[in-house]
Amino acid sequence: MAKAPTVEDVARVAGVSRQTVSNVLNTPEIVRDETRHKVEAAIAGLGYRPHMAARRLRTRRSSTIGIHLDSYAGGISGVVLDRFVHALTDRAGDRAMRVLLYTARSPEEEIARLRDLLEGGEVDAVVITGTFHGDPRTGWLVERALPFVSFGRPWGADDVAQPAHLWVDVDGAAGTRDATTYAAESAGSRVAFLGWPAGSGTGDDRERGWREALAATGGAGPRWVSEERVDAARAVVGAALADDPVDAIVCASDSLAIGAHLAATAAGRPDLLVVGFDNTPAVEALGLSSVEQLPEKVAAGALELLMGETGSIVAPRPAASGSAHVLVEPRLVTR
Repeated sequence: MAKAPTVEDVARVAGVSRQTVSNVLNTPEIVRDETRHKVEAAIAGLGYRPHMAARRLRTRRSSTIGIHLDSYAGGISGVVLDRFVHALTDRAGDRAMRVLLYTARSPEEEIARLRDLLEGGEVDAVVITGTFHGDPRTGWLVERALPFVSFGRPWGADDVAQPAHLWVDVDGAAGTRDATTYAAESAGSRVAFLGWPAGSGTGDDRERGWREALAATGGAGPRWVSEERVDAARAVVGAALADDPVDAIVCASDSLAIGAHLAATAAGRPDLLVVGFDNTPAVEALGLSSVEQLPEKVAAGALELLMGETGSIVAPRPAASGSAHVLVEPRLVTR
């Protein structure tokens, strides 16, 4: 078995001292860019991985990022968060970091779990998901100075110019804008939007993209409301189609899209253009178009905010105007 590369091997290949390699691994901000790039190239070329136990003792860091794992509730769109957690774990491993999964059934229970993790020194940072208006978790984390990034924006008055904290999100409005433009060009100008009840930050953002696209194309269409269930969406669309035979339907999720497609099929319109959001295997199997969130890019953005472009320790970016976020552009997958 080949001997694993050591710090000394990295130093020799990079032409630097052992201490410089250690600085790049533990305090990269103090190393000149040119030198840091040479060391990082040597690390990548040799396939060097730091000894985690020794590193934790030396730096007094856990080398661990915590992330909330949603309870299993069935459904369709949960696959997006599964992909995100998998991608975050994979990319964190490339930076010599571990991921700790924890569960909670409410924001209050999650705060209690975060308190345990903080007091036990079990994590250097956390990633929270599913942010919403008035989210108590973010204020709690800011007050205790535990580094964190949210998958989901703060939903404040101005999340870009005056960010409350670091965040990464998918540009939902851009996704539904593309979907609505595609639907109008492919099927006709009367494009409905099937979304969740008003008040959901994510849902309202996706509705905004639909409205902007209709305004730009000169189209029109009704706004239908459904809970996030296939059967509920099927009932809503089934009743609505009897009164308004729209040309296409853009949906806030794949669950809603599947319900809409089933309703259209039952109404004798199996070819009615329906576009979902999440691009799950379920809509792929049905041949429906959908907006893909690209959770792998979201994971990369979260780590960049917490650790820099190539860092191997948590050194979060300041929550400064215009630079405290990563907004991922989704892509429309047509079928």
